[in-house]
Amino acid sequence: MFSQVLVLNASYEPIHICDARRAIILIVKGLARSEQDTPRSLRSPSIVFPVPAVIRLTEYVKIPYRKKAYSKNHIFVRDNHTCQYCGRSDVPNKLTLDHILPQSRGGRSAWENLVTCCGQCNSRKGDRTPREAKMNLLNKPRPLNSYFYLHLVRSKAQGNHYWRKYLFYD
Repeated sequence: MFSQVLVLNASYEPIHICDARRAIILIVKGLARSEQDTPRSLRSPSIVFPVPAVIRLTEYVKIPYRKKAYSKNHIFVRDNHTCQYCGRSDVPNKLTLDHILPQSRGGRSAWENLVTCCGQCNSRKGDRTPREAKMNLLNKPRPLNSYFYLHLVRSKAQGNHYWRKYLFYD
């Protein structure tokens, strides 16, 4: 019941990922329609619900632009799982986040001050700025935007063949 469902706006724009239970609730309330079902189903005593893979809202919802809160995984995806100092790619459990301006010097935890870093570079940089540590950033960190969100959804959909045509793979 914890399978992920792609939520499309009425315009077929991907806007969210929810669990199957929430998707079925939206369908039952008439707020969404199933665009693609999985072979699985959810049963109640009187009704059988096919578990959707993709749903589309029945009315267009205007999504206001707002700066998204960062998360460790979002930063890793933004930086392509690559250390922003040495360029080495690694698996997420071997990567860390680095504050460009260290927190001890007033650096905030924000998109523009966080980069993906390998443990070796993070130790080498320590409590210094990149300039003081004589280390250069490969890319300037940027906040999340709507294109990045689409990229994030696409990266989550790598193995999901139901979502491919809605995320511009085909």
